[in-house]
Amino acid sequence: MAILVFGETGQVARELAVLPDTLCIGRDAADLRDAASCAAAIRLHKPAAVINAAAYTAVDAAETDEAQATLVNGTAPGAMAQACAALGIPMVQISTDYVFAGHGETPWQPDDATTPLGAYGRSKLAGEMAVRDAGGAHAILRTSWVVSAHGANFVKTMLRLGAERDSLNVVADQIGGPTAAADIAAACHRIALQLIDAPDKTGTYHFSGAPDCSWADFARAIFDEAGLNCAVHDIPSSDYPTPAKRPLNSRMDCGTTHKTFGIERPQWQASLTQILKDLGASK
Repeated sequence: MAILVFGETGQVARELAVLPDTLCIGRDAADLRDAASCAAAIRLHKPAAVINAAAYTAVDAAETDEAQATLVNGTAPGAMAQACAALGIPMVQISTDYVFAGHGETPWQPDDATTPLGAYGRSKLAGEMAVRDAGGAHAILRTSWVVSAHGANFVKTMLRLGAERDSLNVVADQIGGPTAAADIAAACHRIALQLIDAPDKTGTYHFSGAPDCSWADFARAIFDEAGLNCAVHDIPSSDYPTPAKRPLNSRMDCGTTHKTFGIERPQWQASLTQILKDLGASK
């Protein structure tokens, strides 16, 4: 039996689609705005496991559209988890560093208190709680700073702006781990397979690229790898206001993920090299 993946066009879903024994379904088969259709899809396919790689990810738009964000990120995963629990199959739910307040400099542990700063984080936390409350075997995998050769993300934005300008101001007081969608997909797939045989591994886990860095330092690495002559000037978050407040500390302790599943933090520099190669942007 295949692993059923919710999502077709998102960064992680596109990477899951190329892994063995996965079946990705999009909005036409299960619209996350209709939680009942998500549960019905699981009952129809009766998969070996479910990975939810679909989400409302417009962080700033969520500030004025929290009901929709919560429906997609909270209610739909809950319905999926209930269907999985009824069938006795595990579910992997992708979550985010935005469930934390982002203060301090200590990496967040999976059991640390969650106090989201905005609507997006609240909607993803609602999804976490709904998955846990369903009572089935599950893994909630929090990740951060997702990048790939697909969709809209920081790497592609920097490549575009770096080719157009001689210098850029980039936020330097937000620290986290850039994480390639391909690495997230591989981790979710591996976790799902292990949960099938070992449902006692149920829990909340962290997964992000290493080492932690600032957005400014990540931008410099992108320009260096791509051979772009664009200077990066460090600025504080206060100089780049956005509708949704971003956490300053997105460092996450991934130790329990390694201990439980044997999955190490991926080195983002190697992943960045592959992304630029896929985009034809390597120097």
